Amino acid sequence: MEGKDTLEGAARRVVERLVKAGHRAYYAGGCVRDALLGKAPHDYDIATSALPGQVQALFGRTVAVGAHFGVICVLEGGAEFQVATFRSDGAYLDGRHPESVEFSSPEEDARRRDFTVNGMFYDPLNGEVIDFVGGREDLERRVLRAIGDPVERFREDRLRLLRAVRFATVLGFDVDAQTWEAVCRAAGEIHEVSAERIREEVVKIFLSPGRVRGWDLLDASGLMREVLPELEALKGCEQPPQFHPEGDVFVHTRAMLGLLPEQVSLSLVLSVLFHDIGKPGTFSLDNGRIRFSGHDKLGAVMTESLMERLRFARRETESVVEAVAQHMVFKDVQQMRVARLKRFMARPGFEDEMELHRVDCTSSHGMLDNYEYLKAKREEFGREPLIPEPLIGGRDLMDLGMKPGPLFREVLESVQSRQLEGGLVDREGALEYVRRNYLD
Repeated sequence: MEGKDTLEGAARRVVERLVKAGHRAYYAGGCVRDALLGKAPHDYDIATSALPGQVQALFGRTVAVGAHFGVICVLEGGAEFQVATFRSDGAYLDGRHPESVEFSSPEEDARRRDFTVNGMFYDPLNGEVIDFVGGREDLERRVLRAIGDPVERFREDRLRLLRAVRFATVLGFDVDAQTWEAVCRAAGEIHEVSAERIREEVVKIFLSPGRVRGWDLLDASGLMREVLPELEALKGCEQPPQFHPEGDVFVHTRAMLGLLPEQVSLSLVLSVLFHDIGKPGTFSLDNGRIRFSGHDKLGAVMTESLMERLRFARRETESVVEAVAQHMVFKDVQQMRVARLKRFMARPGFEDEMELHRVDCTSSHGMLDNYEYLKAKREEFGREPLIPEPLIGGRDLMDLGMKPGPLFREVLESVQSRQLEGGLVDREGALEYVRRNYLD
């Protein structure tokens, strides 16, 4: 816990200054949990007996991020630390925030928190863990347990329902039986939480290496049905057995998650989750054969709507929508002309789409011929840019006497296609091609 890294050193200085001024001050919450698990904390929260005004008076650089709740942001050593006065909470009337707080003792402060493993304090000056809630024992047992009455904890703050799944996923802990029962009973109340906060928890669950367990916990708790109904709808959507012996679309999507590497981009994991959400809406039987004609296009539309509902950034949404819309194109790559193939491979999200294609095929029919073909082409094309600088531009066409208009795009695209395929290699050749094919 007493590491010499800059972040921990700065946190320790904050505690030292508070203690020197006559206050109690401890590290609190997740940083204590992580350090006891042998993980380097990525931030440090500090709990203190000092009142918000006293904290501000002690430190030159502060921001009153939540003074009403006793929280002051202290800037120290290039880092930010949330310094919160020990408190107890009043009634929670909105399922998210207390209506009031009272400044209190460390023990009362610990008992207002969510889970026992997040309710411990650590005194860095004495090297002592301060545990009023049995968090250390639960940490050793690898159990996630709500502090006090779990029904009450989740009634106070509905976001804790998703946080329970997230902590169980990220930490790899079992969920205490009473805590789990309370999560399942209250799952339908998650809509009291803002879309942004729901999104944040869902993202953390699926970016975790334990994402398959996160999927299972969301499913078993009923939270998937509430926050990602498009995935719930995949259950029972059967697929052609000759291509998908693994089972329905729900089973297929879960299997794909398990084939991803531990560290993935957000775009990749979301494209895995959403790539087939158009299948239930396009399911049809053609002489007894299951078809999903246009599921990629419908899936792209549904993905955009889903991600807008959860308030994803526009750039994140666009990359996932593109991956969903394009994921069926991979079956045609060996028949593509070189120019089209290079343009396809040059798109910004292509590497993630390659991985999406790999796990899609591996989890079903197992045929990776198109994937291996693209790997070989990537190596073959790797000696030069996939899309080189154009040989000519619009000014060159005007110099040839052409008037700006829709034909410009057709001409320049035609020239570029021949450049990509090696038929045109210099500016003069490109100009001659235009004269011969587009000018009388």
